[in-house]
Amino acid sequence: MEPITSQTFLLLLPEIMLFVLAVCIYVGGAFSNARSGWAWLAIMTLALAGFALSQQNVRVSNELITSGAQLSTGGIFVDSFGHCFRWVGILLGILFVLAYLPMQESDLFTEGLGSIVFIVIGVMIVGAASDLVTLFVGLELISIPTYVVLFIGKKSKLSAEAAAKYFLLSILSSAILLYGFSMLYGLSGTTSFVEMKSTLGAQWTASSSGVLPLMPLAFVLVLAGFAFKIAAVPFHFYAPDVYQATTNANAGLLSVAPKVAGIAALIRVYVGVIPVESDIAWQLVVLLSIVTMTLGNCAALWQKNIRRMLAYSSIANAGYLLIGLASALAASRHGGDAAEGTAAMIVYVIMYSVAAFGAFSALAYLDDSETDFAEIRQLTGFGTRHPLVAAVLTICLFSLSGIPPLAGFWGKFLLFKSAVSAGTISATGSWFWVLLVIAGLNAATAAAYYLRVIGTMYFHPPKLVTQPRYLPAGSFGPGLSSVLCAGFICYCVIPGSLIGKAYDSATATVAPVRVTGSFSNEVSRPELAVTDAFAKTEANAE
Repeated sequence: MEPITSQTFLLLLPEIMLFVLAVCIYVGGAFSNARSGWAWLAIMTLALAGFALSQQNVRVSNELITSGAQLSTGGIFVDSFGHCFRWVGILLGILFVLAYLPMQESDLFTEGLGSIVFIVIGVMIVGAASDLVTLFVGLELISIPTYVVLFIGKKSKLSAEAAAKYFLLSILSSAILLYGFSMLYGLSGTTSFVEMKSTLGAQWTASSSGVLPLMPLAFVLVLAGFAFKIAAVPFHFYAPDVYQATTNANAGLLSVAPKVAGIAALIRVYVGVIPVESDIAWQLVVLLSIVTMTLGNCAALWQKNIRRMLAYSSIANAGYLLIGLASALAASRHGGDAAEGTAAMIVYVIMYSVAAFGAFSALAYLDDSETDFAEIRQLTGFGTRHPLVAAVLTICLFSLSGIPPLAGFWGKFLLFKSAVSAGTISATGSWFWVLLVIAGLNAATAAAYYLRVIGTMYFHPPKLVTQPRYLPAGSFGPGLSSVLCAGFICYCVIPGSLIGKAYDSATATVAPVRVTGSFSNEVSRPELAVTDAFAKTEANAE
């Protein structure tokens, strides 16, 4: 790991602010009953962390973010990819806290709120990690607080059973992931991503057989560990039970945070570090993508519980995301543009996260102590009785199904486009054309169960009075969260700027411009190139 300096702490200032916030919530919550005050303090601190992150665009750091350059310091990357996912973590954190507001009547509200802040910190660290140790710490900062949030979500045996199931399977996946990491460390002799990529690449070039010992096993073990995070087959089976047994807000958090972190980790490790030794790597990912999306969509067709249906939808969307990974690996292997598939993954995971969490937040808005909106039949007649909720749900489900011109359509379009580009390579063509056909059929299948929910709200007359008699305290939070998500989906009907930034982030990971040194506020000449700026900084230091 690179040495930790004072500038490393300066770089991690947003995460440090959130860490202090989480500790204050944990400790202060035991002495203060002003639970809503803690929630709004969390939102304000997240906003301040976002401001601090924006102020890191000092001269050299801004050059890094806009030019595809990459600096590593103290186990953290300063590059556009890490910057992107740190922003995603902060913005999702605000949505998480808003959706969690109805839980303020619980005695364990502050414990859950502090855990949510730690989950946000974990997402940000995973996105910026430049070392295996840092990456694993970030992943565990997501997993461990998630156990707490799931456990305090509902007071029922079913909820406790689901939390225990997630806990045990998460430990198993972490063990598998650590085995894979240990093999990567054994092969390279380092945990630093920069040094590991250089070492493994040199060993692969010098290898007479073209295959590094233990690399295939390390590839599979690390992929299995990340597959649990994104709920890909065969590590998906916890999702339906856990989603069904917990609250709508918790299900939304579980569908988003681990998946965002898992995709960031997949891109960092597989696209940015591990050399693609043979065609087996991308072929394995293609098969995993096909099985995952097909199982998820087919199983979702038969669900009557909307949280269970959205759990299988999450599984199917993990399959779509793997299309981008397969395209990037195939392009990297055969001299194509790996950044295209990587950028498609970044855009799609953002679009999916907003749409999925918006749907869960809309359902959380309706929950009270007596009514849990989980069955699809409970939504009958909502088009007239709850028009705002129905409109938000419709926008989110349309986006998830890929209906143009909403945000989800552009995410799927970019993933399919990356597969088309990979299919034009003669050595990979037949695999990706088959993948595209199966993905298209799966997209049509998914539209069926999404439209079934929309049809229930607008075209089925209500048989029972299913609306709550009063809105619970704090319902404003999830309502605002769902409206913000729907607004973002509509805003991204022309996603040009987002796609451009995603491509810049992908380029910083796939083909970074390595820079040595440290960022500094003292660089004032805008005409200096990145390397010149760092050279000047180092000269001043000497």
